Amino acid sequence: MELNDANLQTLTEFLRKTLDPDPTVRRPAEKFLESVEGNQNYPLLLLTLLEKSQDNVIRVCAAVTFKNYIKRNWRIVEEEPNKISNPDRTAIKANIVNLMLSSPEQIQKQLSDAISIIGREDFPQKWPDLLTEMVTRFRSGDFHIINGVLRTAHSLFKRYRHEFKSNELWSEIKLVLDTFALPLTELFKATIELCQTHATDINALKVLFSSLTLISKLFYSLNFQDLPEFFEDNMETWMTNFHGLLTLDNKLLQTDDEEEAGLLELLKSQICDNAALYAQKYDEEFQPYLPRFVTAIWNLLVSTGQEVKYDLLVSNAIQFLASVCERPHYKHLFEDQNTLTSICEKVIVPNMEFRSADEEAFEDNPEEYIRRDLEGSDIDTRRRAACDLVRGLCKFFEGPVTAIFSGYVSSMLAEYAKNPQGNWKHKDAAIYLVTSLASKAQTQKHGITQANELVNLTDFFVNHILPDLKSQNVNEFPVLKADAIKYVMIFRSQLPKEQLLQAIPLLITHLQAESTVQHTYTAHALERLFTMKGPNNTTLVTPAEMAPFTEQLLNNLFKALALPGSAENEYIMKAIMRSFSLLQEAIVPYIPTLIAQLTHKLLLVSKNPSKPHFNHYLFESLCLSVRITCKANPSTVSSFEEALFPVFTEILQNDVQEFLPYLFQVMSLLLELYSGSVPYMALFPHLLQPVLWERTGNIPPLVRLLQAYLEKGSATIASSATDKIPGLLGVFQKLIASKANDHQGFYLLGSIIEHMPPESITQYRKQIFILLFQRLQSSKTTKFIKSFLVFINLYCVKYGAIALHEIFDSIQPKMFGMVLEKIVIPEVQKVSGTVEKKICAVGITKILTECPAMMDTEYTKLWAPLLQALIGLFELPEDDSIPDDEHFIDIEDTPGYQTAFSQLAFAGKKERDPIGDAVGNPRILLAQSLHKLSTACPGRVPSMLSTSLNAEALQFLQGYLQAANVQLV
Repeated sequence: MELNDANLQTLTEFLRKTLDPDPTVRRPAEKFLESVEGNQNYPLLLLTLLEKSQDNVIRVCAAVTFKNYIKRNWRIVEEEPNKISNPDRTAIKANIVNLMLSSPEQIQKQLSDAISIIGREDFPQKWPDLLTEMVTRFRSGDFHIINGVLRTAHSLFKRYRHEFKSNELWSEIKLVLDTFALPLTELFKATIELCQTHATDINALKVLFSSLTLISKLFYSLNFQDLPEFFEDNMETWMTNFHGLLTLDNKLLQTDDEEEAGLLELLKSQICDNAALYAQKYDEEFQPYLPRFVTAIWNLLVSTGQEVKYDLLVSNAIQFLASVCERPHYKHLFEDQNTLTSICEKVIVPNMEFRSADEEAFEDNPEEYIRRDLEGSDIDTRRRAACDLVRGLCKFFEGPVTAIFSGYVSSMLAEYAKNPQGNWKHKDAAIYLVTSLASKAQTQKHGITQANELVNLTDFFVNHILPDLKSQNVNEFPVLKADAIKYVMIFRSQLPKEQLLQAIPLLITHLQAESTVQHTYTAHALERLFTMKGPNNTTLVTPAEMAPFTEQLLNNLFKALALPGSAENEYIMKAIMRSFSLLQEAIVPYIPTLIAQLTHKLLLVSKNPSKPHFNHYLFESLCLSVRITCKANPSTVSSFEEALFPVFTEILQNDVQEFLPYLFQVMSLLLELYSGSVPYMALFPHLLQPVLWERTGNIPPLVRLLQAYLEKGSATIASSATDKIPGLLGVFQKLIASKANDHQGFYLLGSIIEHMPPESITQYRKQIFILLFQRLQSSKTTKFIKSFLVFINLYCVKYGAIALHEIFDSIQPKMFGMVLEKIVIPEVQKVSGTVEKKICAVGITKILTECPAMMDTEYTKLWAPLLQALIGLFELPEDDSIPDDEHFIDIEDTPGYQTAFSQLAFAGKKERDPIGDAVGNPRILLAQSLHKLSTACPGRVPSMLSTSLNAEALQFLQGYLQAANVQLV
């Protein structure tokens, strides 16, 4: 694509169409952009547009498109084509920093993200001048530019907060510190001075404070891994200024907005984070500064209001206290009973109250409320921070803290009892306090695993939780109902089983509650209860115990999906999946209705898939319906096809990318359950289209689906679709060339060899082996060798040892001996997996005993070492060593956003044993085969054994012969 006006014009038109709400206009435009993004100059055209277009909407759209293009294509993946030409890469890196710094803020943010994506791949090796180019801009004095640099540096360095320690990371951080730490410190000091100079100029202060917040974030990232020498030497500068900013109160920076945090709050929250980091990780060095930070942060907490805009600040400030109070050598700061009482009274209790803002979120923004309350999202709430502080204090002061709070809990519950209608928030706070007091350790899987002995959970459940669950009107006091449901869920491992069984039917009625939070919590609680383990690895709640409620449970779950706001509620869908899994054949009578509802839902969500978890559980539920019903009655497969195929066809026709990997898995499951002639052969050719195999996420489920076709329909393919065999082998060739997917290629090849009639693939056999040898020469990895060994032994089992010998030697004379000597004998110990080992054992036994060339040619010298290797495979531990240089090869890291392969647990594939019952014990087979060989050429076998086999191996072999009741002659 040339950089000319015509192309700029075309691109502008298509970008405008991608913003069109009408999918018939938008989709083709998106497809067009996707089709041209591989062309040289495409990214440069986008950059030209975002710089020079007269239309602001187009500029922003070009910036977003450019960032997403970089996200998808910048990473170079081994063995995949480089998606951005080298001249384009160079031109982008040469211009992007300048462009970012001179763009308006909306575009600056997108380009800043793009720089950090490029930096993650190229910095420092392939982009050494990035930092110096950025640091020189600090001297410009223009804070629009300086903030652009700081924002970019922040997105570049924030990964240091969660990277694993490694030499590479250390050297990169060292390079950053050498270039960046001093200029950053100078900028910090200069900015603080400017704040004093411009103390009365609100516009200047806004810019300067956003710089200070970014500088504080950078401080956090650069200090996260370890305490750098530079910052230790300059701790006085940083900490004194941080402390000064914490206590600063500039009236001009106070905002009227009650919701949105102002610049002052954002800066102080980040400083609390920085202080907590130092208090936790570098407490010795930080000790001289700690008392004044504790005082400043305490004053901040006592003087800050209840408005939402202070939430982040308050929760970070409380988190600071929480991190300090659980360190043994700060214990003395909290020992005094008065200190504990005032922390409880002034910090913890006020921040546990349910505010009107929380009530609004509960009613009007339930998704966000659930994300914060249930999933513990990154947005720290005041309540969570207060709860962490209670936990921290209980570490050393469990008795006094429990005593102080028990008083509060009793008085709150008494207030509620006086006037439930007016004082229900008191009970909510009491439940929250009990929860935070009682929970010492918690896991996703079991809820609370360790509880405070001083709190009686069962009594509290009976007296205060059960009455709310039993209330006749499920829609009254929804917040308290949600609290009660959550209580059952988090203390499920602590409450006795009879109380849980008492709660289940009550929970089922709460699925009908109008409040989204309430019915979502109910679904989540039921799902968690159904996964609890009872004695002997069964579920705690049995299908028999659920029998009286089965129909109501299924009805209410599906009705809940129809409630406003819950059409794609992932918690409800997960509860449906878990109920199917628990109830097993008890759901069979309801299947026709259930499947109709699930497929209807699938059709709706496929129009615009937006909730990945919901969709995943929906497909899991479909798989369970198929599995459970077909287990009870195998002939029902065809009725599932009638129900599912119209929807599947539509999804395939519309190329709903997110759903294809799921579709292929459900279809594999149906095919694998099939007996009789294979249906939907018409689909088979479409599965070989190269475009499907371009998407990494499709590969595992597509291979499985092709394997199912080969297993069930090989005769049909051989007779009426022979023209498709080259396409099938083309897929194998593509997969075998990739280090990440070669094992999938071998799965496919194994099924071809195992199921296709031999004559249908005779003409291709030699070519298959040539491809494998080419790959062995170009890149030999442990994973490839293991798969290669299993394959050649499978070939030997299927076609015989003579055929294997002949095909090797037809490619190159003496090749058979080379493969045995260089690959089979030294590497077979690496093969893992019961079925894989069995295939190799039977194959090698055949080579030893059914291949004349092994007895009478130059290959004879390999006979004993091969037998020794086979006995090693039987008796020695598996060799799982991997050469250093290929430690990371198997890890498929897909660039950017692609629907990665999401495996469905309930579509699980049984492991296939191609040898099956024909060979029970391969050791016995070896003994019998050696006996047979020795009768054919008497005397040869014992003499080969006594001269070449080591004593230990010989002893094992004697054992096999005895077990098989045979002797060698």
